[in-house]
Amino acid sequence: MNKENRLRRIEEVITKPGKHWVGNGFYVRNYFPMGRNLMERFNPFFLLDYNEAMEFPGSKSPRGIGAHPHRGIETVSFSFQGAIEHHDNQGNHGIIWPGDVQWMTAGKGIMHKEYHEQGYREAGGVFHMVQLWVNLPASAKFTEPGYQAVPGEAMGLALLPEGAGEIRVVAGTYQGVQGPARSFTPMNVLLGKLAPGGEAVLQEPGDWNLGILLTAGAGKVQGQDFAEGDFLLFANELGEVVLKGGEEGLSFLVLSGEPLHEPIAAGGEFVMNTREELEEAFEDRRQGRFGSLDF
Repeated sequence: MNKENRLRRIEEVITKPGKHWVGNGFYVRNYFPMGRNLMERFNPFFLLDYNEAMEFPGSKSPRGIGAHPHRGIETVSFSFQGAIEHHDNQGNHGIIWPGDVQWMTAGKGIMHKEYHEQGYREAGGVFHMVQLWVNLPASAKFTEPGYQAVPGEAMGLALLPEGAGEIRVVAGTYQGVQGPARSFTPMNVLLGKLAPGGEAVLQEPGDWNLGILLTAGAGKVQGQDFAEGDFLLFANELGEVVLKGGEEGLSFLVLSGEPLHEPIAAGGEFVMNTREELEEAFEDRRQGRFGSLDF
């Protein structure tokens, strides 16, 4: 195999860590940092919660998680099935429909709440989503809060040859196709969907941190068999990643980003650079400085 076609090595596989409830609407598997402490290794990607496809019965009562603060991060929510509604104390409100993404910048501080959208909640049905926390660099820890709605139709779309499937670009680029979401450090966040037998090739910078979560179906990655719920962490080296859809196809989330070589002080809903900054965030929460819970 020549150098140009070398396969990037799979460094570690995390397979379906235990589940826990976040509020009463999100039954998630935390791949990191609880399932595996990758805070330094996979920075700027700090946390990955995966709510695999599950059936919720219809309900007249709200279902989700109430108002809570964040500082020092961005939260990125991906909806595959079901619908998520968002409110924050900066006046932002949105519904994340299947295929959509929401990119929220907490920066210096924000209060928000997330719950099942009313129509979906009352009818019930399958719920399937991911939430990612992206660590902000020290230079942006105290930036102003922000909100980006990224509907599926606004994402960059790369159609793969011969009907093999598609890559939707949320942020960054794939083969020259640009995504709409803005990030504070260089990264490529991609959603892929392969038909049975379809193949996709990724060529990410070798010094970037790279991980892939398989979100539906099964198939091969680097010639090895994997299935929904597997998270693959790749070595920091040059090389291609080759994915191939199995009998039912394969869907996946790609997280690739330039590493943040900065200290991390994390606790609760906050990710800072120093212990003093973290203690300040907790004190600000105790003193109500993030704002009212009523929004």
